[in-house]
Amino acid sequence: MPHIAEIKEFLHCDTPEAWVEVALRNIDLLLIDHAHCEKKAASTAMSLMYRYLDRLDMLHKMSQLAREELLHFEQVLEIMRQRNIQYLHLSPARYASGLRGLLRTHEPARFIDLLIVGAFVEARSCERFAALIPHLDADLAKFYRSLLRSEGRHYQDYLALAEQYSDQPIQERIKEFAIKERELIETPDTEFRFHSGIPVLDNGANTLTSRKRSI
Repeated sequence: MPHIAEIKEFLHCDTPEAWVEVALRNIDLLLIDHAHCEKKAASTAMSLMYRYLDRLDMLHKMSQLAREELLHFEQVLEIMRQRNIQYLHLSPARYASGLRGLLRTHEPARFIDLLIVGAFVEARSCERFAALIPHLDADLAKFYRSLLRSEGRHYQDYLALAEQYSDQPIQERIKEFAIKERELIETPDTEFRFHSGIPVLDNGANTLTSRKRSI
C-alpha cells in the first residue's frame, strides 16, 4: 500500500475539516453513499472489461478489483444492517461527473483518461478513510482501516495501467485532472456525499429522514 503522504501528494489537497464535521453528524448518510460508491466502483471496473477486450493486464486487474469492491459493498451493507440503516437511493455526487467531464472523446486517449479518473477516485477514497478514522467509533474505524490497503492498491493499479497503456507521458494529463479534482473537493457543494465538496447546508440528515418516511 502506498503511504498516505504519497496519496495526498497525488491529490494536491486534503479533505477539508468542514467535510469531516458534516460527515460525523451524518454517519447514516455517509454509509449509504459509501455502499453506492463501492457498487459503482465494481461497475466501473466491469465496464472497462467489457469495452476494452484486448488489454489483458487491465482485464486481470479489473476483474480482481471488481470482486474486491463487491465484497466491500457487502461489508458496508452488513454494517448498515447491524445499525438498522436502510439502503436507499441517493442522487449521485458531482464528483465523478465533474472528473469525467474532462475525458477526451477519441481512443486510446479516452481509455487512458478513464484509468486516471479511476486512480483519483480510489486515492480520494483512501484519503477520506484516513481522515475519518480518528473520529469514528471503534467498529467503524476498524472497518475503514481495513479498507486503506485495498483502496491504496486500487489507486496504484489504475495509475500503473494508465502509464502502461499510454504511448506518451501522462504527468501533464494527471495535473489537469488534479486541478479539477481539487476544485471539486474544496469548493462549496449543495449535497453531502462521500466524495462531495464542502457542504454548504447540513441538510443530509433531513433529506435522509424524509426519504425514509416516504418508503
